[in-house]
Amino acid sequence: MAKKILITGITGQVGSQLADYVLENTDFDVFGMMRWQESMDNLYHLTNRINRKDRISLCYADLNDYSSLARMIKSVKPEFISHLAAQSYPKTSFEIPIETLQTNIIGTANLLECIRQQKEADGYDPVVHICSSSEVYGKAQPGVPLAEESSFHGASPYSISKIGTDYLGRFYGEAYGLRTFITRMGTHSGPRRSDVFFESTVAKQIALIEAGYQEPIIRVGNLSSTRTFQDARDAVRAYFLLLEASALGKIPSGEYFNIAGEEAYQLPQVIEILLGLSTRTDIKVVADQERMRPIDADYQMFDNTKIRTAIDWKPEIPAKKMFADLLEHWRSEIAKGRIPLNR
Repeated sequence: MAKKILITGITGQVGSQLADYVLENTDFDVFGMMRWQESMDNLYHLTNRINRKDRISLCYADLNDYSSLARMIKSVKPEFISHLAAQSYPKTSFEIPIETLQTNIIGTANLLECIRQQKEADGYDPVVHICSSSEVYGKAQPGVPLAEESSFHGASPYSISKIGTDYLGRFYGEAYGLRTFITRMGTHSGPRRSDVFFESTVAKQIALIEAGYQEPIIRVGNLSSTRTFQDARDAVRAYFLLLEASALGKIPSGEYFNIAGEEAYQLPQVIEILLGLSTRTDIKVVADQERMRPIDADYQMFDNTKIRTAIDWKPEIPAKKMFADLLEHWRSEIAKGRIPLNR
């Protein structure tokens, strides 16, 4: 019988691409957790398989509804769980801090407690991937690469919520023996990247301008940030390799890893790359105060030593290809009549 993997947050960019990776590279059955009202945009290419239950099924549950999680875990009992569901937008977290903390901290605790209770009931013992974030490091010291033991510095309600998520993953591994591991992914992008993130909103605005839906002005927030970029398709490969390594006992319960790209850019350079891919030469860039965060994580460079000693992994997709694929994604969406909000 095929092994099962449960992906919470399957409708997101990373969740949907992890589903793609598992379906293309394994014989696992995929179970995706989503709330019933969520957009299916990132899963439309899989809906025929979902309808036929061809190795992929959807489970309707909510991190803030313990009973729905308990029913799902008891019914599916996956050997692997990749917990990606979250309120994942740092800027939005300033506007909805309580929801962000509730969903990301209490929601994660709900899921882990369901697993613990099932383990006590019948010995259920899955491998559990807890997705934290590089945002836990917050405002870092410029010029110093961030390693796993670097101190946390919450720079938004989102980053604070992910600090809580991170600690919960370690606590349930150390205290209850759940086979957890935690990942802190750096900036990741590519096709399906939500338009609220910097490089994606820039690409989206370029595509809107090219299609005649926006004047030739790109509005941006803080441009002082320097960060590494990686393609999410590389990151999900790391996720799966870590799941396999944990299943083989190669990773201690509660272990944690940075996963980051190895190409660094200042944000004006990202704009320059994307504008260089445009069919328009008259586009201007304007700072927009509404896009600024009260505090920003403006330096994010990482040390990948730990993960590269745990699994055979390194980023393979060049950042410039990632940016090109992202722009093509938005061009394709607009060509289909899916006109995104200007935000």
